[in-house]
Amino acid sequence: MNTSPSFTPLPDSAIAIAEKNVRDILTIAFEHDATHAALVVWDGQCALSLALAAAYRRCLPEATFIDFDAVTPDFVRAAFERLAPSDLVVLIQSSSFRLDAFRLRVELFKRELKVIEHPHLSRMPGDEALLYIDSLAYDPNYVRRVGLGLKTYIDRAATGVIDSGGEQLIFAAGFEPAKLNIGDYREMNNVGGQFPIGEVFTESLDLEAVNGRVRIYVFGDTQFRVNKPEHPITLVISKGRVVEAIDSTPEFDLVLSQIRNDEGEIWLREVGFGLNRTFTRDVLVSDIGTYERMCGIHLSLGMKHGSYAKPQIRRADARYHVDVFAITESVTLGDAVVYHDEAWVV
Repeated sequence: MNTSPSFTPLPDSAIAIAEKNVRDILTIAFEHDATHAALVVWDGQCALSLALAAAYRRCLPEATFIDFDAVTPDFVRAAFERLAPSDLVVLIQSSSFRLDAFRLRVELFKRELKVIEHPHLSRMPGDEALLYIDSLAYDPNYVRRVGLGLKTYIDRAATGVIDSGGEQLIFAAGFEPAKLNIGDYREMNNVGGQFPIGEVFTESLDLEAVNGRVRIYVFGDTQFRVNKPEHPITLVISKGRVVEAIDSTPEFDLVLSQIRNDEGEIWLREVGFGLNRTFTRDVLVSDIGTYERMCGIHLSLGMKHGSYAKPQIRRADARYHVDVFAITESVTLGDAVVYHDEAWVV
């Protein structure tokens, strides 16, 4: 592999941790073995992508490895076409691979391939790269137990409350059937997705039955990076819409104005229950798609949430899905407290 003078490679100790975590993902979550082919497409544009490629080489010695920057898009597509259903594709991306109009994960799933996607790795240099590697650890006894337990509570809860320290956001109409991202694909059509994993998500059955206030400490900015303001921002929610942002910042005002200008109003949609214990309120990485798995509650602003259809939302009008992260003192579903002291208690 080629190294670049613009970054320092990660130490072999980090690659060893990555190897262990990747091996657990491959064997436990994906149940991959030598009876199926594996293709790893990687690039050498950052230290984290090089480290992950090295880890996968140790775990998949018989796999085909393709340096994305050294070949043409047609070469990569042809490699995909040679694979059979249930074969494995791993995408290790410093940013995000582009193959013209070829929508990578969608097309790979159509071919019934298993997919492990590691995107936007260059957003996490230095110590953040080490955190990312730690976040890949797969403990099925924790993530599957808690994930399935939360789904049970969510699916039967008539109400929900997020307490963010003196403010409460109230869900008065219950929730959509929860969806799981816990590395258990046995009853799912597609095997794989973006890593790290560890999330259960839903939204209010009735979007307009969400009212109250929630204090957020991080939001995704216009560059899809984690933005942590000096002081928490309090969102005022009325009938499922953000109507005020108290103690806002210029960067968050820009996010809100973009949503409002393009969608007319600011809906609150996703309710995400993050399970990944590597990331906390104080332990963060810069990539919002990675930090989204943090152990706690995140919400989405904007119309876009393709997992659920709602009468108020036309999919053609939905453009934004901006993650915001709630200061979470507790989460109550029905009569049960399912989160307190910065941990899930299911």
